[in-house]
Amino acid sequence: MPRGVKVLLDQLKPSHSARWARFYQASTGASNTDLRAKIAEMVPEEREKLKAIKSKYGKVSLGETTVDMAIGGMRGIKGMLWETSLLDPEEGIRFRGMSIPECQKKLPGVKPGGEPLPEGFLWLLATGEVPTKEQVQALSEDLKSRSKIPGHVFDVINALPKTAHPMTQLTAGVMALQTESEFAKAYEGGLHKSKYWEPVYEDSMNLIARLPELAAYIYRRIYKGGDVIGADSSLDYAANFAHMLGFDDELMHELMRLYLSIHTDHEGGNVSAHTVHLVGSALSDPYLSYAAGMNGLAGPLHGLANQEVLRWIQDVVSDIGSEVSLEQLKDYIHKTLKSGRVVPGFGHAVLRKTDPRYICQREFALKHLPDDPMFKMVSKLFEVVPPILLAGGKVKNPWPNVDAHSGVLLQYYGLKEQNYYTVLFGVSRAMGVLSQV
Repeated sequence: MPRGVKVLLDQLKPSHSARWARFYQASTGASNTDLRAKIAEMVPEEREKLKAIKSKYGKVSLGETTVDMAIGGMRGIKGMLWETSLLDPEEGIRFRGMSIPECQKKLPGVKPGGEPLPEGFLWLLATGEVPTKEQVQALSEDLKSRSKIPGHVFDVINALPKTAHPMTQLTAGVMALQTESEFAKAYEGGLHKSKYWEPVYEDSMNLIARLPELAAYIYRRIYKGGDVIGADSSLDYAANFAHMLGFDDELMHELMRLYLSIHTDHEGGNVSAHTVHLVGSALSDPYLSYAAGMNGLAGPLHGLANQEVLRWIQDVVSDIGSEVSLEQLKDYIHKTLKSGRVVPGFGHAVLRKTDPRYICQREFALKHLPDDPMFKMVSKLFEVVPPILLAGGKVKNPWPNVDAHSGVLLQYYGLKEQNYYTVLFGVSRAMGVLSQV
């Protein structure tokens, strides 16, 4: 995006939006802890910003397009407006301009120094503002009030064999939820396009609220004999999800808060985010759009990477043991590369430094499980692999990405069913993509 566009965004001032928002809050009883009221306040201003950008910069070129870009799946082509996050090759992901360490410091958690609550990330992504503790608490309660799933959704899932992939069951469940779409009903009733955002907001929030129970039901159905665990209304979004999966260790709750937060968004060019955005542009409701994106996430080149990394690390341990020297590990890596195989979990299409999502997971492990043999292996790989890849001269980014670590953390706390990991990713990603619908 040209620098002038950013300047314009920074300089544009609210017009009548504040007055309109005060009217909305007075007429609905909404308070400053109400996310819907905040969005209502922002809508007029954001529309004016977009009009101004189109008017002033509509004819500005965003760059050249090459044949390689087209053949490579539009890689490197600037072709989308994505406001919730920015992926910088040197700095990594920023959520509304904030790095992961900044989010960990500024967003509310359950306790001081704890991991940020995903509800806080949702508020940040949707509004661009750091929420207060009260706003996060109100949002958490709102999501709880929306979380009930109609019985027919479970009937649809139960019609599938238990051997169906967890992602197949997830997308089937989401499609079954689509019968509840407020946008589909409102559009059929002739809703004016200036009001589209209202039922889209309701659909998005309802879907985000219902995903943990839906995902947990699938997990318990496949792996735990159908022994379903009910929600605990005293817990936050991530902790309740972990509870319904069957994990009540407070550190697992903290890990789930971290995992769901850092996977929420990663710019808009990846398959799942782009798909949701693309399908939504046809005025498909959030359920249809999100389900389409999850089918993209289920692909082995997108959402399956973390389980492939974990399997590879387990193979390393099986082949040469966990208590290996760095020299032994170097020899193993060299043999792996010479055989034509890759070292999974290292490198990224955009990043040119260590993924900050990897770093925050490493810090979590250093704090809570420093002596775990699998974590020690991850640490050794962190030390050994990048120099070898750099020396080979073929890899632009030899540094570990988010997938190099997440599977090891999940299995440490007992979530060992690797085929399910993509579902966790999908639950998290809903917050980012649905903030853009």
